Parts: sequence; structure tokens; C-alpha cells
Amino acid sequence: MACILVIAAQDDWPTDRVVKVLAERGAEVFRMDTAEFPQDLTLAGRLDAVHGWHGQLSTARRSVHLAEVTGVYYRSPNPFTLPAGMSEAEERFAAAQARAGLGGVITALDCRWVNHPAEMSRAEYKPLQLAAARGCGLAIPPTLITNSPDAVRAFASDMRGPLICKPIAPPVFIEEDTLKTVYTRRLNAHDLDDLSGLDTTAHLFQAWIDKAYEVRLTVAGDRLLAAEVHADSDAAHVDWRSDYKSLTYRATEAPGHVADAVRRLMARLDLRFAALDFVVSPAGEWTFLEANPCGQWDWIQHATGLPIAEAIADELQGV
Repeated sequence: MACILVIAAQDDWPTDRVVKVLAERGAEVFRMDTAEFPQDLTLAGRLDAVHGWHGQLSTARRSVHLAEVTGVYYRSPNPFTLPAGMSEAEERFAAAQARAGLGGVITALDCRWVNHPAEMSRAEYKPLQLAAARGCGLAIPPTLITNSPDAVRAFASDMRGPLICKPIAPPVFIEEDTLKTVYTRRLNAHDLDDLSGLDTTAHLFQAWIDKAYEVRLTVAGDRLLAAEVHADSDAAHVDWRSDYKSLTYRATEAPGHVADAVRRLMARLDLRFAALDFVVSPAGEWTFLEANPCGQWDWIQHATGLPIAEAIADELQGV
């Protein structure tokens, strides 16, 4: 029997919504988290001259035949949970073997992926995204990535307007057991005078794009589901993630030339799902900011009614 393999944290509520849609359609679903391996999840995978990878993934409650997997939904699973009592070196070795073994067998499955982890990992590089978006016909902000204060000042002189600075990698980290987020900042003259610490790592600078509002464009397969994001505070106008309470949303449509370019971009990045962010100027021009191959979307569906979970389920089932 055909089965959809879902690989995600057990408490991930957007995944719950996709699984619910699939179950309501009568689809067979096997859900797992990599944190269950190797203590609560067993792999028995075989490969020979006649058959591709076959065998089973099993828990105490359920099992799935690998040869029956027709689609995989992969969304930020947790790290492996290894047996207690291992030394640090043993844990590193066991985790590497688990990643190469379980991860290797699963990623070798020839089926529909939303998304394949190798393509997700590659697509997460913002410099790659921006170059690909430009090559596919999307407008992008002038961008500088550097650890040189002199390069920043030269860039600011060339732009002759405000700049923003934002993280290149995921903007969250844990400090003193507290989850913290680094938001986009609009720079002022004082910031450009004092660039101390810039040489410690890479930073991303862009020209500020005047915005009427932003758009979160969620793509699942060939479906583009767009929502306007309107900010009602100064902080949210710079980075809407900094003040969700000030935001309002409205379903919209991407202009035809933007939609065509986005589909080219998704094909170039080999993604079947992504959450893309755009700035829309007062004149209605769309400028691409970034694409998250594992972006959040559930709150957008709740706020606008856009059928994102259904579109993901369609893509997994090949509808």
C-alpha cells in the first residue's frame, strides 16, 4: 500500500495539520522523528541487484515498508537520542553512523520529496538564493556580504541611501537557556561611524527598499499562495517578525511575471516547498528578500484561510 513518510518533531503543529489533511483523504501515513532513532525506531533496510532500498522502519506501534513510500514530508526533525552512558567520543561516532545509515537510506528513497534535505541544505544559503533569484528574473536589493568596515562604508557611499543589516544564517540562538532572535536593523550615521566588531564574522548589508507592505509567498508544488503582511509599528515596518501583534494580513495574488520567475527559482533550487518574502514598494514593485525551504506557514493559513496544508498534501500525493 502506498504510504506518505512524515519526518518531523512529534510536537510540530504545522505538520499535525498536514497529517490531518492526509488522514482525512484516507492516505496511509507513517510519522517519525529522527529523535526516536535508535532507541525507539528500528531500521532494517536492504539493497540488492534486483531491488532498490526495501525493508522496514518500525516502532513499537507501527511499521512501514520502504518500498511502499511514495512521498516524504521532511520538516526540521530533532537530533538522534542516543543511549545513556556513552562517552563524548562514542556519542559523536554513533550520531555520525546514525546520520549516514538512517539518513542515507531514507534520502536514497526514489519518491516525491517536500523537500529533500540535501536540496534544503543547499538552498538555505542566502547568497545562493539571491544570485538564483536574480538569474530567474526577480528584482533583488543591492547586497554586500563582508567582514570589512571599509567595504561597508564604500557600499553606503555607492547606495546614497539607508542600509539595513541582517543575519546571513538563521537568526536565532540560545544564550543562558534563552532563545534569542537577531532582527533586521536599519542603520543610521552613528552605526556607520562605529563598525567595531564587524571583522569578527560575515555580515549581510542591503540597500533599504521603501515598502508599502511585505508579502509572504508560500509555494507548494505549482501553487503560489500569497499573503500581504501590513505592519502597524515602526519596528515591524523594518522587520515584521519583531512585532507580530501589530500585523494584519490579506490574501493576494503574485503578478504574473513574479509568479513565473518564482517557479523558475523553485526549479533551479530543486524545491517543492518554500516560504518566500518580498517587499512591495508604494509603486507596486515586488523585490525578493529570501526563501526559506522550511519556513513557517500555519499562522498565515489561520489568518487568511489560504489552503497551504492542503497544497502540501496535494504535492505529497501527486495530485
